[in-house]
Amino acid sequence: MTFSIERRIEFRDTDAAGIVHFSAFFPMMESAEHAMLRSLGISVLPDSEKRLADGSELPPVTWPRIAASCQYCAAARFEDLLRIEVRVTKLGNTSVEYQCRFLRDEELIAEGTMAAVCCYLNNDSETGALGHLTKTPIPESIRKLLSHHQ
Repeated sequence: MTFSIERRIEFRDTDAAGIVHFSAFFPMMESAEHAMLRSLGISVLPDSEKRLADGSELPPVTWPRIAASCQYCAAARFEDLLRIEVRVTKLGNTSVEYQCRFLRDEELIAEGTMAAVCCYLNNDSETGALGHLTKTPIPESIRKLLSHHQ
C-alpha cells in the first residue's frame, strides 16, 4: 500500500525560470517519508515515552539517511500541486528503502529513492549529549508497521 501527501510548490522551491530546482525534491521526499512514519506512529527521533497503538513501547531508534537519488521526468512549476507517493521497496535487517513518486494529476514529474539505517541514538554518559549512533536491527514492532506500505 502506498502512502501519499499533497504539496503545493512554493516560490522558494523554484529557480529563476520558475521551475522547481532539482535540489528541492530531496527535502520534499524527506517530508513525505516523515509524514508516512508519523501516520504509523513511528518517531523520526527517539522518544522514550512513545507507545504504539497496541500499547507496546516504541523502541528508541532513529533513521539516518545512507543514500538518496532522484530522476526527473518533467518540469514542475511555482504553485503546482504535487502528490508525493511513498512506499517501502525493501525492508532489510537494519535498513529500509523507499521509492517516492511526484505526480501532477497523473503525470510523473520525478521519481526518487532513499535508504535509511535503523540506529539507536545514544547519550554520552558523562555529558548527557546525544549524538552517538549504533546500528541495530529494525525492531519487529516497527518492521510490522513499515510493512503496511510495502
